[in-house]
Amino acid sequence: MMWELFELFVTGELKDPYKNLPRAIWIGLPLVTCVYVLTNVAYFAVVSPTELLASPAVAVTFSNIMFGKEVAWCMPIFVALSTFGGVNGNLFTSARFFATGAHEGQLPEILGMINIRRCTPVPALLLTCFMSLMMLCTSDIYALINYLSFAQWLWTGLVILGLMVLRVKQPDLYRPIRVTLICPVVFLVCCIFLTVVPMFAEPFETGMVLLVMLAGLPVYTIFFYKSKRYSMPKDSLSVKVTKFLQTVLEVVNPEEKFS
Repeated sequence: MMWELFELFVTGELKDPYKNLPRAIWIGLPLVTCVYVLTNVAYFAVVSPTELLASPAVAVTFSNIMFGKEVAWCMPIFVALSTFGGVNGNLFTSARFFATGAHEGQLPEILGMINIRRCTPVPALLLTCFMSLMMLCTSDIYALINYLSFAQWLWTGLVILGLMVLRVKQPDLYRPIRVTLICPVVFLVCCIFLTVVPMFAEPFETGMVLLVMLAGLPVYTIFFYKSKRYSMPKDSLSVKVTKFLQTVLEVVNPEEKFS
């Protein structure tokens, strides 16, 4: 399911997205759902309820019972490989968020630039790497998961809500990929559940997340709202820093790369 979401976030980089994106969703989602359901059926069929409750890692307990301890050591390796795949997808899409924000004038221009050789948003990737390392400084991984999950589902729900509003207010917009309205409605209900429940279960953590997000408003208002960065003097500090980073990272605007 995560890979289908990743493809939604980077539709602009897909080959023939209007054909391949629906195909990936309709093939990927049922396939992954079947694998997950069958995996859980296997767990419940092999591992007893007592062992499930006592096990710190159900997959390892399952492999110990099915294959023995001589082979069970492979299971953590498979889990780690799956985790690396998920991290790779997150890094791939997160950098594109920053690049898109820069293209829209909501972030510094340098974040929207791509490498002249590999056509990847190197500055945005470096920023994603730096922020990831900063987050890893915390010792409470569960609090970090709660923070990020709440913020992710909150903004995902707002995006889906915005698309639904546009569908009502501007029904004649060009939409090459259309879905039945019931799909975004169900997804929005899930997002609401995943954001409202933590507000009552963990009010302090969710309150901190909201404060961090609101702290970005004055920064955006001062530096980016109705900004005229493209008409800045060539000798301004912002332009000098941007040119310096362009030289070091070998990046240019996508328009310059493909013009």
